[in-house]
Amino acid sequence: MKLRHAILPLALALSLPAVADAARGFSVRDMAYLDRHSAPTLSPDGRVLVFAKRVVDKDTNKSGTSLWIRNLATRDMRPPQRLTPDGWNVNSPAFSADGKSVHFLSAKSGSMQLYSIPVAGGEPKRLTDTVLDVDGYKLSPDGTQVALAFAVFPECKADLDCTKKKLDAAEAAKATGTVFDRMFIRHWDAWNDGRLNRVFAAKLGGDGMLKAATLLSGGIAGDIPSKPFGDLSDFAWSADGKQVAMSVRQANREEPWNTNFDIWLVNADGTGARNLTAGNPAWDAGPVFSTDGKTLYYRAMKRPGFEADRFALMAMALGSGKAREIAPAWDRSADGITLSADGRAIYTTAADLGQHPLFAVDIASGTASKVIGGGSISSFDIAGGTLAFSRNSLESGDVIATTSVDGKAPVRAITPSAGEMLPEVAWGAYEQFNFTGWNNETVHGYVVKPWNYQPGRKYPVAFLIHGGPQGSFGDGWSYRWNPQTYAGLGYAVVMIDFHGSTGYGQAFTDSISQHWGDRPLEDLQKGWAAAQAKYAFLDGDKACALGASYGGFMVNWIAGNWPQPWKCLVSHDGVFDQRAMGYATEELWFTEWEQGGTPYDKPANYERFNPVNHVKDWKVPMLVIHGQLDYRIPVEQGIAVFTALQRRGIESKFLYFPDENHWVLKPQNSVLWHDTVNGWLQQHIGQ
Repeated sequence: MKLRHAILPLALALSLPAVADAARGFSVRDMAYLDRHSAPTLSPDGRVLVFAKRVVDKDTNKSGTSLWIRNLATRDMRPPQRLTPDGWNVNSPAFSADGKSVHFLSAKSGSMQLYSIPVAGGEPKRLTDTVLDVDGYKLSPDGTQVALAFAVFPECKADLDCTKKKLDAAEAAKATGTVFDRMFIRHWDAWNDGRLNRVFAAKLGGDGMLKAATLLSGGIAGDIPSKPFGDLSDFAWSADGKQVAMSVRQANREEPWNTNFDIWLVNADGTGARNLTAGNPAWDAGPVFSTDGKTLYYRAMKRPGFEADRFALMAMALGSGKAREIAPAWDRSADGITLSADGRAIYTTAADLGQHPLFAVDIASGTASKVIGGGSISSFDIAGGTLAFSRNSLESGDVIATTSVDGKAPVRAITPSAGEMLPEVAWGAYEQFNFTGWNNETVHGYVVKPWNYQPGRKYPVAFLIHGGPQGSFGDGWSYRWNPQTYAGLGYAVVMIDFHGSTGYGQAFTDSISQHWGDRPLEDLQKGWAAAQAKYAFLDGDKACALGASYGGFMVNWIAGNWPQPWKCLVSHDGVFDQRAMGYATEELWFTEWEQGGTPYDKPANYERFNPVNHVKDWKVPMLVIHGQLDYRIPVEQGIAVFTALQRRGIESKFLYFPDENHWVLKPQNSVLWHDTVNGWLQQHIGQ
């Protein structure tokens, strides 16, 4: 395969004079307090844009999110105006069908409820008064109905008061024990209390506030939205509002090792639930009705039990129930479905060669064309000939911008970049490179220069290993693993998208399963050698390797299988004992797919790449980090790593968070995480 050297134009915008004029590099405190922009939402005619803006109060260390509005029909330089009142913390904007008001969720009343506010401004109007929090909503196309998501006890059916009484009784009970008779007993960072996420429908437009609604998903024993990260993108209204479609997995004893989500068709009065995709035992997601109601579009995987399989775009004729794949030759996994105004194309984002562009896929031919590239598109909206999107990169968090739906009109930035918000900061310039990795196949990576880079100098290196393992460290912004925080300290950064990463074709992604410790390790070793050969400023004698989740596993693995280059290691929430992981994690389908079966059926597979078997060869100083609420990779895994290090007499530290899950999300904890990690690096490789 021919090697290709790719340099991104965005990466070269940082010139040496700009570095010389800048006062400093980027820091974790900059990252923690940066304004964040998200959720670009267009009015039905595409002439008005609303988006969310999150601001952190430095004095209280608390964040708040407001909605802002911009009239796109004007070409003056007036900035967006705040739409929601000061002191309101809101989320999930959506325009009314007539474009005159914006709906959103807020807990201003003490519980999460649905509100609307005129586009022209004014006081928000509360639309719901339910005894339970509204967890999500979706307006019908004509705006006369709204779907509302609640967490309810199944035996309570449509009676929200029943669920509230049960919750109050559990809170007041003196005994704290809980008896389980099936899994999930816990998921991600929460214990199962018996409730299911369910969707209700209510009429809009009457006097007073909505207090009750019709249960739509009562005939389906499963969560919609799914747990722990699902939303109502898995729910759709038909154009006439008479039917809904939703993606649900059955909540039964098989759920922890099952990825079989099905698309259900239900009448808008809650009757007639029908499984449309019962013939596919794998994951079906994201239904969207055609305007004429005759076709249902959705995404589908083919292999049961594999959460990282390719999501193909599908079209089902509702009259016959026959489905076809729209773009079988497009070797990318679609993130979602947004129909074009004429119904001839699907807009979707997808990982692609270290970036995350927006594509348009022709429904008739299956041809996919890139609409917006350069960095990573995190969200978008299309209406009235306008495309609004948020895009981030290795140099900035999300910037909201607009263009034409074909992406050919000039891109118009609506919100500032990180560089514009922090003009005194110099950013580490970055470049994508590639090399020949495992199986003589091309593997890609990124190198980030330190903020104060000078030709001829060498710089210590932070070698970052991504998690997933079906993930990517590409041209995108992260608030947890951000290369610029290392570049801002004067380090160079190297990141390798080893075999198993997404965006390089499904075969590339598949190659890591049952091969956690050999193929990716070969890529990391060859990528590290290739980076040093290509970039003379990398100081290979002063380098530390860092990773989380699968990246934490790989750090634990290389501690006993590739220790030679590293002066220190950082293992965050990493797998240490594969066999224990197979019994203790909550989503069993993950370990059982990755290891080829259960620990009792395939014990040799769990031992083949098991870091616990190589502790005798450990010698590199390691910082271990874990959160108590991490039920994906339970905290005992991290404690065991630290125990092994201490027992072996290897220099080590353990950073423990009693209130964090698989991620570190609280701003103060994030600052502590970075200060601890940076201190560890400075202790071992300088700067």
